[in-house]
Amino acid sequence: MTASDKPQIELSAGCACGAVTLSVKGRVRSMLLCSCEDCQRATGTGHSTVALVRTGNVAVTGPAASFARPAHSGATLTRWFCPTCGTPLYARSSRAPELLMLPVGLFGSNATWFAPSQLIFARSHHAWDSLPEAIAQHATYRNPEST
Repeated sequence: MTASDKPQIELSAGCACGAVTLSVKGRVRSMLLCSCEDCQRATGTGHSTVALVRTGNVAVTGPAASFARPAHSGATLTRWFCPTCGTPLYARSSRAPELLMLPVGLFGSNATWFAPSQLIFARSHHAWDSLPEAIAQHATYRNPEST
Protein backbone atom coordinates (compact mmCIF):
# COMPACT_ATOMS: atom_id res chain seq x y z
CA MET A 1 0.00 0.00 0.00
CA THR A 2 1.51 3.32 -1.04
CA ALA A 3 1.14 6.57 0.89
CA SER A 4 -1.45 7.79 -1.62
CA ASP A 5 -3.52 4.63 -1.01
CA LYS A 6 -3.80 5.38 2.70
CA PRO A 7 -6.94 7.26 3.66
CA GLN A 8 -7.06 10.91 4.54
CA ILE A 9 -9.52 11.21 7.42
CA GLU A 10 -11.28 14.00 9.26
CA LEU A 11 -13.26 12.47 12.10
CA SER A 12 -14.25 13.02 15.69
CA ALA A 13 -15.20 10.41 18.24
CA GLY A 14 -16.08 10.47 21.89
CA CYS A 15 -15.84 8.23 24.89
CA ALA A 16 -18.90 6.39 26.22
CA CYS A 17 -19.76 9.07 28.80
CA GLY A 18 -19.07 12.05 26.50
CA ALA A 19 -16.37 13.63 28.70
CA VAL A 20 -13.58 13.20 26.13
CA THR A 21 -13.56 13.92 22.41
CA LEU A 22 -10.79 12.90 20.04
CA SER A 23 -10.54 14.64 16.65
CA VAL A 24 -8.30 13.41 13.84
CA LYS A 25 -7.44 15.24 10.63
CA GLY A 26 -4.77 13.85 8.34
CA ARG A 27 -3.45 10.83 6.49
CA VAL A 28 -3.46 7.45 8.17
CA ARG A 29 0.12 6.14 8.24
CA SER A 30 -0.73 2.46 8.69
CA MET A 31 -3.69 0.19 9.45
CA LEU A 32 -3.02 -3.04 11.27
CA LEU A 33 -4.15 -5.67 13.71
CA CYS A 34 -2.07 -6.52 16.77
CA SER A 35 -2.21 -9.79 18.72
CA CYS A 36 0.34 -8.92 21.40
CA GLU A 37 -0.71 -9.95 24.89
CA ASP A 38 -0.96 -6.30 25.99
CA CYS A 39 -3.50 -5.54 23.23
CA GLN A 40 -5.41 -8.69 24.12
CA ARG A 41 -5.67 -7.53 27.74
CA ALA A 42 -6.56 -3.96 26.73
CA THR A 43 -9.35 -5.03 24.35
CA GLY A 44 -10.55 -8.24 25.97
CA THR A 45 -10.33 -9.89 22.53
CA GLY A 46 -7.78 -11.75 20.42
CA HIS A 47 -6.40 -8.64 18.72
CA SER A 48 -6.67 -4.88 18.55
CA THR A 49 -7.54 -2.82 15.46
CA VAL A 50 -5.10 0.06 15.09
CA ALA A 51 -4.71 3.08 12.85
CA LEU A 52 -1.39 4.88 13.16
CA VAL A 53 -1.51 8.66 12.71
CA ARG A 54 0.91 11.49 13.36
CA THR A 55 0.65 12.96 16.86
CA GLY A 56 0.09 16.46 15.45
CA ASN A 57 -3.00 15.27 13.56
CA VAL A 58 -4.93 14.48 16.76
CA ALA A 59 -6.62 16.82 19.22
CA VAL A 60 -8.06 15.62 22.51
CA THR A 61 -10.64 17.65 24.41
CA GLY A 62 -11.43 16.70 27.98
CA PRO A 63 -9.56 14.82 30.69
CA ALA A 64 -7.56 11.73 29.77
CA ALA A 65 -5.79 9.40 32.19
CA SER A 66 -2.87 7.20 31.19
CA PHE A 67 -1.09 4.03 32.17
CA ALA A 68 2.49 3.30 31.06
CA ARG A 69 4.25 -0.02 31.17
CA PRO A 70 7.34 -1.63 29.66
CA ALA A 71 6.54 -3.59 26.52
CA HIS A 72 8.28 -6.87 25.60
CA SER A 73 10.40 -4.86 23.14
CA GLY A 74 11.89 -2.77 25.94
CA ALA A 75 9.93 0.29 24.81
CA THR A 76 7.41 2.00 27.05
CA LEU A 77 3.80 1.69 25.92
CA THR A 78 1.43 4.33 27.26
CA ARG A 79 -2.32 3.99 26.85
CA TRP A 80 -4.73 6.90 27.42
CA PHE A 81 -8.36 6.41 28.41
CA CYS A 82 -11.30 8.35 29.80
CA PRO A 83 -10.88 8.50 33.60
CA THR A 84 -14.67 8.38 34.08
CA CYS A 85 -15.89 5.59 31.77
CA GLY A 86 -12.61 3.87 30.85
CA THR A 87 -13.04 4.13 27.05
CA PRO A 88 -9.65 3.56 25.34
CA LEU A 89 -8.63 6.73 23.44
CA TYR A 90 -5.13 6.20 22.03
CA ALA A 91 -1.70 4.75 22.78
CA ARG A 92 1.90 5.71 22.11
CA SER A 93 5.11 3.69 22.07
CA SER A 94 8.42 5.23 23.03
CA ARG A 95 9.71 3.48 19.86
CA ALA A 96 7.71 5.94 17.73
CA PRO A 97 6.74 9.01 19.78
CA GLU A 98 5.66 10.87 16.63
CA LEU A 99 2.81 8.38 16.06
CA LEU A 100 -0.39 7.62 17.95
CA MET A 101 -2.16 4.28 17.87
CA LEU A 102 -5.90 4.86 17.56
CA PRO A 103 -8.35 2.08 18.44
CA VAL A 104 -10.46 2.01 15.28
CA GLY A 105 -13.58 0.84 17.12
CA LEU A 106 -13.70 4.27 18.77
CA PHE A 107 -15.01 5.66 15.45
CA GLY A 108 -17.95 3.23 15.26
CA SER A 109 -19.84 3.37 11.97
CA ASN A 110 -17.43 6.07 10.73
CA ALA A 111 -14.61 3.53 10.40
CA THR A 112 -15.46 2.23 6.92
CA TRP A 113 -12.08 3.52 5.69
CA PHE A 114 -10.20 0.97 7.83
CA ALA A 115 -8.50 -1.76 5.79
CA PRO A 116 -5.83 -3.58 7.81
CA SER A 117 -2.89 -4.84 5.77
CA GLN A 118 -1.06 -6.85 8.42
CA LEU A 119 -1.13 -8.59 11.78
CA ILE A 120 1.74 -7.92 14.15
CA PHE A 121 2.65 -10.20 17.05
CA ALA A 122 1.21 -13.21 15.26
CA ARG A 123 3.27 -15.34 17.64
CA SER A 124 0.62 -14.78 20.33
CA HIS A 125 -2.42 -14.96 18.00
CA HIS A 126 -5.11 -17.47 19.01
CA ALA A 127 -6.59 -19.90 16.50
CA TRP A 128 -10.12 -18.98 17.70
CA ASP A 129 -9.60 -15.34 16.68
CA SER A 130 -10.66 -15.03 13.02
CA LEU A 131 -8.58 -12.83 10.73
CA PRO A 132 -9.08 -11.47 7.21
CA GLU A 133 -7.95 -13.96 4.58
CA ALA A 134 -4.40 -13.60 3.28
CA ILE A 135 -3.44 -10.82 5.72
CA ALA A 136 0.34 -10.51 6.11
CA GLN A 137 1.50 -11.82 9.47
CA HIS A 138 4.63 -10.83 11.37
CA ALA A 139 5.86 -12.74 14.43
CA THR A 140 6.63 -9.47 16.24
CA TYR A 141 6.78 -5.96 14.79
CA ARG A 142 5.90 -5.25 11.18
CA ASN A 143 8.53 -4.66 8.55
CA PRO A 144 9.23 -0.92 8.12
CA GLU A 145 8.60 -1.14 4.39
CA SER A 146 5.03 -2.39 4.98
CA THR A 147 3.81 0.64 6.93
